[in-house]
Amino acid sequence: MTAAPPPSRPTPGDPPSTPDATAESATGAAAPGTGTAAPGSPGAPASGTRPPAPREAAAGPARPAGTASGAARQPAPARPGSGGRGVRAATPLSDEDRGRLLAGAHHDPHALLGAHPVRGGLLVRTLRPFASGVTVLADGLRAELHPEGDGLFAGVLPLRTVPEYQLLVDYGESAATVHDPYRFLPALGELDLHLFGEGRHEQLWQALGAHVMDHQGVTGTRFTVWAPNAQGVRVVGNFNYWDGTGHPMRSLGSCGVWELFLPGLGEGELYKFEITRPDGSRTVRADPMARRTECPPATASVVHTSRHRWQDDDWMAHRGRRPVHQAPFSVYEVHLASWRPGLTYRQLAAQLPAYVKDLGFTHVEFMPVAEHPFGGSWGYQVTGFYAPTARMGTPDDFKFLIDALHRAGIGVLMDWVPAHFPRDDWALAEFDGRPLYEPQDPSRAAHPDWGTLEFDYGRTEVRNFLVANAVYWCEEFHIDGLRVDAVASMLYLDYSREDGGWTPNVNGGRENLDAVAFLQEMNATVYRRCPGVVTIAEESTAWDGVTRATHHVGPGGFGGLGFGLKWNMGWMHDSLGYVSKEPVHRKYHHGEMTFSMIYAYSENYVLPISHDEVVHGKQALVSKMPGDWWQQRANHRAYLGFMWAHPGKQLLFMGQEFAQGAEWAESHGPDWWLLDPSYEAEPDHRGVRDLVRDLNRHYVATPALWERDTEPAGFQWIDGDASEDNVFSFLRFAADGAPLVSVTNFSPVVRHAYRTGVPDDVPAWREVLNTDAPRYGGSGVANPDPVKTETVPWNGRTSSVSLVLPPLATIWLRPA
Repeated sequence: MTAAPPPSRPTPGDPPSTPDATAESATGAAAPGTGTAAPGSPGAPASGTRPPAPREAAAGPARPAGTASGAARQPAPARPGSGGRGVRAATPLSDEDRGRLLAGAHHDPHALLGAHPVRGGLLVRTLRPFASGVTVLADGLRAELHPEGDGLFAGVLPLRTVPEYQLLVDYGESAATVHDPYRFLPALGELDLHLFGEGRHEQLWQALGAHVMDHQGVTGTRFTVWAPNAQGVRVVGNFNYWDGTGHPMRSLGSCGVWELFLPGLGEGELYKFEITRPDGSRTVRADPMARRTECPPATASVVHTSRHRWQDDDWMAHRGRRPVHQAPFSVYEVHLASWRPGLTYRQLAAQLPAYVKDLGFTHVEFMPVAEHPFGGSWGYQVTGFYAPTARMGTPDDFKFLIDALHRAGIGVLMDWVPAHFPRDDWALAEFDGRPLYEPQDPSRAAHPDWGTLEFDYGRTEVRNFLVANAVYWCEEFHIDGLRVDAVASMLYLDYSREDGGWTPNVNGGRENLDAVAFLQEMNATVYRRCPGVVTIAEESTAWDGVTRATHHVGPGGFGGLGFGLKWNMGWMHDSLGYVSKEPVHRKYHHGEMTFSMIYAYSENYVLPISHDEVVHGKQALVSKMPGDWWQQRANHRAYLGFMWAHPGKQLLFMGQEFAQGAEWAESHGPDWWLLDPSYEAEPDHRGVRDLVRDLNRHYVATPALWERDTEPAGFQWIDGDASEDNVFSFLRFAADGAPLVSVTNFSPVVRHAYRTGVPDDVPAWREVLNTDAPRYGGSGVANPDPVKTETVPWNGRTSSVSLVLPPLATIWLRPA
């Protein structure tokens, strides 16, 4: 649509205009190239057509947040004598200001639009694309503005002060009385801007993004975004048909934050930011701070106000009463979208807590839930760091699920991915036309393994974005722990890079000093603000001090990273390598099972059998085991018994609790049909699940298995060198000295009268768990009666017991 030329403008000193003297009306076409539509959202109006009036709220008394902006409303009749007489034409904008404003490249549209005292009156100017006329309404005043072309309307009113005015916007077939966004002061405080500039805004989500609020007595939504390299930023959304011409934002000082309060907009509106890059081109971006998004593949951000009322006060008050490394910690890892495919968060809340509680796990761990465009990434390529994925519901629905788990007594951990982000051109990559969240150097920004971009941990605002994000999930969603993904890729400048493909740090080393500082700040901030929360590192190297306090400097000269726990990737790799061997060959790999105890107390460990170990050709846990089906299940059960008794916390991925034979795939999730009673082999799978339930039940009830996980005094080998027998035996001790004996026979033969050294102060022992029990699918070889301690020296001890060791099985003994 081509705009009509602006009317002739009277020069200063001309007689005041009257409504009847108004020159021809301009159609006010939008600036070309604006209004790119988000996928799944209404598009920009086609050329040559007049769109419906933008959905704007009727002015007047403030409505409750979130109400629909609704239909147009005709104004009340004007008072006598207020028909617009006395409105003078305004001095036109300079060509530069006009061009920048219409091009979306003006840093301060509020200086041009809105109401401003001038010599001889009050200048009111508004930018209303596609309007045929605009009238200012105030107490006792009705003043029609002069069209200036391109959707601009202006006039000088005979007023000395700025009233609380509204605009009657006429679109020909409809009209609406609305508040003028450009009459409002900034809705973001100077303290927020200062803290963000310092990188210390620990609740950044309350400052940036979209927030429904009451501002100067009017309800609307404040939009704020960080885009320091932009020439200009405009808000686009379904409320303006993805044409941001009429909604340019203002830059708030030198911090790079842009702001606009849009009265009348509430919860549920779709929006993005249209950014004019330094080169003058435009890009339309989702809000990095959006707390809700459209469901992929749609990519718009959604204005959100939480209405959830938490019911987990008791859980939150008591979750930190015992340090996590001295508490039972048995984790069921879940990919929510595929655990029961098709279920929403609220439907999951009706099933997952009961299932996890029945199996006795103390915690669940969700694979990443932050919004991500590609489901096949399992959530590890995040575009919406502050929004739970919309695939299963709203943020409040996700809170409902966490609430249900807490009320069932189950802690909630969440995978968190601050190591990298994807290159989607509507998300973070070169957000405002230049590298912003990623380093300036392209070779440093590119993640060599995943085709993604790394964060610039040395940039204050980026570090603030990530630290606040960690706090956000813990404070707003009551998350009990963050498992931080891919820590090793953050710590090393040469991670997966060839010689010559990386630049040493200022000390000539390979450590990423900015990433170290970020992780230390994140951990210190989370532990200070969120009592009872634990952070867990997925770190696969021998970095010193991953779980050491940040103020304790180690031999390498670095303070600890400050994590609470660390995944023991070495134990996982070595133990799986051992059990995958045929029993006849295991004696040659015996040290792979004992090596973990050499470094077991260097960090606070989690023993992970995670999703990574049961996909992409690695086989499910039971399928890694050698032998026939019976032997595979027996190995599987023996391994779990060994794992639950080993120092460290436990983590088991879904499907492995019932010995699923197929690898996991996010497209269909666990093979629940294996537990259908009509399936012939159902007892085999149910038996393994029953074992997992009993392992957890005994584990929680036995402080020896968790109370001194991080203390060398809590563990003693009985015999760690029985390689010819494929047997591992050791003691665990509680804080009060109460012992538990664990013996694992990784041979497919029964070992009768197998003598084992034990403490001499326990007169008899009873078998409390046997993975070869018939109810688990085993052969039933057991020690049914209490076993008496004999004064027969063995394994370097003065006393011993004679046991029957079942084939491919683990047994636990406690004092009778």
